[in-house]
Amino acid sequence: MRDKSLLRRFSHTLLLLAKVIAFIGAAAPYFLIMGTKHWPLLYISRTLAVTGLAFLMSYIFMSRIYGGFDIGKRKSKPIIYSQTAALLFTDLVAYVFLSIMLSNETVENRVHFANVWLLLLSYAAQIILLVGLTYWFNGLYFRIHEPLNCLVVTHQDSDFMSFVKEIRRFRKQFHLTQAVDFRHPDLERYIGQNDIIFFYDLTPEERERGVLYAYRRKKDIYYSLNLSDIVALRGTPIYFSDKSMLASPERYMSFEQRIIKRGGDLVLATLALIVLSPVFLITALAIKLEDGGPVFYRQERVTYAGRIFEVIKFRSMRVEDGGKHVSVSKDDDRITKVGRFIRKYRIDEIPQLINIIRSDMSIVGPRPEMVENVEKYTAEYPEFVYRERAKAGLTGMAQIYGKYNTSPKDKLMLDLSYIEHFSIWLDLKLMFRTVLVLFTPEESTEAFEEDQSGEEDASYEDTASEAAGDAAGEAYDE
Repeated sequence: MRDKSLLRRFSHTLLLLAKVIAFIGAAAPYFLIMGTKHWPLLYISRTLAVTGLAFLMSYIFMSRIYGGFDIGKRKSKPIIYSQTAALLFTDLVAYVFLSIMLSNETVENRVHFANVWLLLLSYAAQIILLVGLTYWFNGLYFRIHEPLNCLVVTHQDSDFMSFVKEIRRFRKQFHLTQAVDFRHPDLERYIGQNDIIFFYDLTPEERERGVLYAYRRKKDIYYSLNLSDIVALRGTPIYFSDKSMLASPERYMSFEQRIIKRGGDLVLATLALIVLSPVFLITALAIKLEDGGPVFYRQERVTYAGRIFEVIKFRSMRVEDGGKHVSVSKDDDRITKVGRFIRKYRIDEIPQLINIIRSDMSIVGPRPEMVENVEKYTAEYPEFVYRERAKAGLTGMAQIYGKYNTSPKDKLMLDLSYIEHFSIWLDLKLMFRTVLVLFTPEESTEAFEEDQSGEEDASYEDTASEAAGDAAGEAYDE
């Protein structure tokens, strides 16, 4: 126990050391293996300096996009997936600069490309080292840091089980002890007994009571967002003499941002259509050969300012059911064999590039929601209409972080977060993150469960107790 307590004092040092070792584990295989053929990488030279600087800057840039070597914050597999994508782009950038330097050193006036096979070999070595380092450092961190006791404060009639399931995925960080209704008479006692307090799906007024008490007791506080929170997050503290206020001016895209965004949409969508044209043709042929039905599926969706347009997708369901505006369920028998494959890897979305060129959509933006859903969700959540302040997007925060079975409110908060925090940098970051989603399709393509009656019929007390018991008893799942 004394050893663990001593090690906890140096947690920040451990995390910094882990990041340094991770970078060395990424850079060493690249330069050592590539240097066997391109020897200027193995001694002090202009080629080493330029290639090394390109590698370092690209690694930092990609780590900001995908998340760095976040030991203790994320599970091992997400760290590995993120670093795999980051190293892919880092190696490619370094490869380009290395090839430029090698071309400059040749007496012939021609382009000299670095060895591609060595690039692939170094990338494989990087991944092997990365996997080992990730599991070792995460294992060390969680041997030092035991999971913290946490409490969920929510509504009795709230769909809190979906949130509890998310907490249960991180059993090495969080030990769920109980879920209680915010009106419970012993709420303050429960808060005092735990380290982390989650306030889930409460109104601002309901949340304030618990937050004030948790803050007084110096507890870690997490709470789900609503519109006022998202608006506050974009704000800046200002002071009128002795009056503190939060300034949150209206957000809108400047003329320059509109030009850059639209120009980027046209260029990237056109290039993507050209590059993906073989996939486009093969998919169209496969759909036609399977059942002889139409290749494309069109459906009315809502975009900027409430304008309705027809989204174009590859058809993934049977012809007789393709026109029904019904959400897809898990193991839905309406989906064809080809459809199941193209939905898993997002190939069915490729024709939406045509919508982007037509200016119906943007590459990054809120989800292009069905007309029926907009009417239904707006009646339940009036703020749903604010999604129409931006053009619908092929990808975005809701598309990346959400799932098919993510609740409409949670998807709404993701869409509004994007709109209220828009920047060209955010668009770029989300585009790169979309590549990572393609590497891990199972994480964000879950469909609606056909039968959820077991959870819906369970009582609040029974379900909360079961959730806490399961969270405490089940092993951490990597």
